[in-house]
Amino acid sequence: MIVSRLDRAAQGTIQAAMNEAPPTFADVEAAARVLAPAAIRTRLISSPALDERTGARVFLKPEMLQRTGSFKFRGAFNKLSSIPTGQRAAGVVAFSSGNHAQGVAAAAQILNMPATIVMPADAPLSKRERTRGYGAEVVLYDRDKEDREQIARDIASRRGATLVPPFDDPRIIAGQGTVGLEIAEDLLALGAPPDLVSTPASGGGLMAGTAIAIKHHFPNATLMTAEPEGFDDHARSLNSGTRQPHHAEGRTICDALMASIPGEITFAVNQKLVAGGVTATDPEVGTAVAFAFRELKLVVEPGGAVALAALLAGRFDVRGKTVVIVLSGGNVDADLYARLIQQG
Repeated sequence: MIVSRLDRAAQGTIQAAMNEAPPTFADVEAAARVLAPAAIRTRLISSPALDERTGARVFLKPEMLQRTGSFKFRGAFNKLSSIPTGQRAAGVVAFSSGNHAQGVAAAAQILNMPATIVMPADAPLSKRERTRGYGAEVVLYDRDKEDREQIARDIASRRGATLVPPFDDPRIIAGQGTVGLEIAEDLLALGAPPDLVSTPASGGGLMAGTAIAIKHHFPNATLMTAEPEGFDDHARSLNSGTRQPHHAEGRTICDALMASIPGEITFAVNQKLVAGGVTATDPEVGTAVAFAFRELKLVVEPGGAVALAALLAGRFDVRGKTVVIVLSGGNVDADLYARLIQQG
């Protein structure tokens, strides 16, 4: 039942987005100019321990160091900056399990706009509190019984506010694409063209934007999504050539990666540019979170660590290759984090 409800919720965003063209590399460059005064440039980092373990030259993109603790600020700020001045007083409404929520809330605060965020009641407490901390109103819902997008649409309609979708929007995707643009610029400076670039995937906006930028500079690079086991809608869709839902009915510790089906716009991009997808189990993700803590001295949330988990679990053929892994966020509940680093 979870999948069908989420799929219905996704359809509204998809219908609204269908008439919008996917972003181009020029759109990503424009987003970089918009973000320059506000976003943090997260430089690639490397680890001898990780290189030794994998037999590859591995670079990590540490988006947990980004404003609000995840890449989501990039797309949110780019989208909100595009709202005409005369419409900003009515505010924005978004729906999110946490990272998009914080990104929109922080962007709205910077741009002096009211923000309302529809969040699942079981979202990590830290994400709910931080969203409120940016000045946003938080409306909670039951993700098993209620349609988050319909709730958000109703609020936006009543208030005349702008709805800010989590991924299926050209300006959101272009903003996330600055992750890939920075990766490309850093690798060009190092003279190290990538063989493989992998990002976590939920709705697909991070991978779509990243793929646009990476393929512009490195057309021979292979791009792969990473998802929690069972929540593999991107892997299924890329394999079949059509958008496919996953069939998970439970939960995953990767709470940020539970979208039921790739977005319409994101899949249009990823189908052309992305080679396929891999998965990692929750225990493997927990091991990656603990590895990042012990060896890299980085705090990574489970959803942000899924591509690293796939790498450590041997899902990629990387020996002798140059690899980039995006660590997409670090907003993790303290109790869960403590358990994972102790178990790992």
